[in-house]
Amino acid sequence: MSDRIDYPAFESKVMSAEEAAEFINNGDMIGTSGFTGAGYPKAMPGAIAAKAKAAHDRGDEWAVKILTGASTAPENDGVLAEADAVSFRSPFNTDPKMRANINAGKTKYTDIHLSELGMYVQEGFFGHMDVAIVEAVRIREDGKLVPSSAVGNNIEFMDAADRIIIELNDWQSPELEGMHDIYRMQMPGDRTPLEITSPGDRIGDFAIDFDPAKVVAIVRTDGPDRNSPFKPLDDTSKAIAGHLLDFLEGEVSAGRLSYDRLILQNGVGNVPNAVLAGLMDSKFENITAYTEVIQDGMLDLIDAGKMSMASATSFSLSLDAAHRMNEDAARYRQHIILRPQQISNHPEVIRRLAPIGINGMIEADIYGNVNSTHVAGSKMMNGIGGSGDFTRNAYISSFVTPAVAKDGAISAIVPMVSHVDHTEHDVKLVVTEHGYADLRGLAPRDRVQKMIAIADPEYRPLLEEYVEYASKSTAQQTPHDLTRAFGFHTRFLETGTMKK
Repeated sequence: MSDRIDYPAFESKVMSAEEAAEFINNGDMIGTSGFTGAGYPKAMPGAIAAKAKAAHDRGDEWAVKILTGASTAPENDGVLAEADAVSFRSPFNTDPKMRANINAGKTKYTDIHLSELGMYVQEGFFGHMDVAIVEAVRIREDGKLVPSSAVGNNIEFMDAADRIIIELNDWQSPELEGMHDIYRMQMPGDRTPLEITSPGDRIGDFAIDFDPAKVVAIVRTDGPDRNSPFKPLDDTSKAIAGHLLDFLEGEVSAGRLSYDRLILQNGVGNVPNAVLAGLMDSKFENITAYTEVIQDGMLDLIDAGKMSMASATSFSLSLDAAHRMNEDAARYRQHIILRPQQISNHPEVIRRLAPIGINGMIEADIYGNVNSTHVAGSKMMNGIGGSGDFTRNAYISSFVTPAVAKDGAISAIVPMVSHVDHTEHDVKLVVTEHGYADLRGLAPRDRVQKMIAIADPEYRPLLEEYVEYASKSTAQQTPHDLTRAFGFHTRFLETGTMKK
């Protein structure tokens, strides 16, 4: 038997991905492991895509519905999208090929809060689940599965599915075993409080218990996780990180925060990762994180002794950092816990721990509403992800972004957002390279000048011009001129720039 399979009944289940794909049928609902380019199946998506292509070549319709933890990687979403093998996708996607299919209407897409998808599966909201495909580090002697570098919705998928296919990945370090904290959420009506009062608290097991009779195939793989490398820190990212750190220093001075009591939630991206880099030389010590993903900057903080504990559901590491994790997983598991995403993103725990939430955005308006998902109101970028879970419940919910995009053709601060993901009620802080707008406790009209002050200087006169028109409205709580509210967006669609 393999050194990764210690459960005798599974020895006869080992087969190739092509053989395992015979258990996948047209129209199946499939739940796969994977969250931000970590822990996703490496072999099965390609085999499923090949099956779809062969069916299409025969003139047959063939597609499946795919649920995951969050985004995956080109070897998963990309190959399936290229084969037109996905009719439905949820809850989050970053792959450009899948995005193109979604925006072309070829793949239906449901963008929901990441904390809710597991519950939706438990409740059957998506319909019957046929197959769960889950990457693992090991199958233990007791038949329990040790997940790899992401937990995501593995428990809910394995519980709901008729058939389970396990990918055992030899590339993933076996020393990840012991890093996970597996807890099965009860159904609504039977839930009990989650006993997590600090990011390092454990409430579950190291492995997933499941029905072994469901396992139809075990596929051996040896492929790395593939997250995009973080870009080198540029002046804009450094400036944004500096302004956010200035804000945190101000919170310490006001007595609302202390240098040894900083709990972070970081969204995925170069700017949030730049904030982590900025903390390296800060006065903050014993930093902890209760978040979704472990990024490169968190490993750096752990190595420097600045971060003592990080709780997440997945890694989101560059390839170099992923190799670093694999080589030293036994040490890192003293500082990292990977949980199911129903737990990592649970509103009750987030509200109790009161982290500082740091997330990216597409645009914000002058009153503090934020659009995280739709370009020009209609074109899906990636999805809301877990930003909503944390924004509503974090102690301070901040959004960080460069003030402009597309070489200045797009302003991140607009009169009215073209799509609302996070309302003015939840957004506390917006940060660009020009400063930060602290919106706490302010009436809508009092937020306007703070938001304009952090916009790109070229767009400030245009925003002021809009405010002048809007101020003539008879409704003065949140003044808008609806004939001009989307002027920035319509100008961009007509001319290619929001500038006049």
